[in-house]
Amino acid sequence: QVQLAESGGGLVQAGGSLRLSCVVSGSIFSINAMGWYRQAPGREREVVAFIGFDRKTHYGDFVKGRFAISRDYAKNTVYLQMNDLKPEDTAVYYCNADVQDGLTLNNYWGQGTQVTVSS
Repeated sequence: QVQLAESGGGLVQAGGSLRLSCVVSGSIFSINAMGWYRQAPGREREVVAFIGFDRKTHYGDFVKGRFAISRDYAKNTVYLQMNDLKPEDTAVYYCNADVQDGLTLNNYWGQGTQVTVSS
C-alpha cells in the first residue's frame, strides 16, 4: 500500500508564494517520476510540473518560470515552489508518483490540496 500526502496549500494574495509538499509512504521499492497536476472548477486536470528520477523537469506552458519542482530522494518527497501566484492559479493541486512497490510500477495520486489566489 502506497500513500501520497500533500500539504502547503492555502489562501494567498496575487503575487504571493506557496510551497507545496508531497510525501510518499508505504511499500516503496523505488520512485520514478513525481509530479504535480491541478484542476480548477469546470476545467480538466492539467500538468503543472514533473521531475524524473534523473531530476529532469518539465513544466506546463502557463508556469513561465514562476514555479520550481524539486525532490528529496531520502525523504520520498516532492516539492513545488510557486512564486508570483495569479488568480488563475486557483485550483486543487494533486501530487502524482510512479512507484515501484514490488514487482510492478504503479501510478498513485494524492487527495489534493486547495490553492486559492485572491486578486
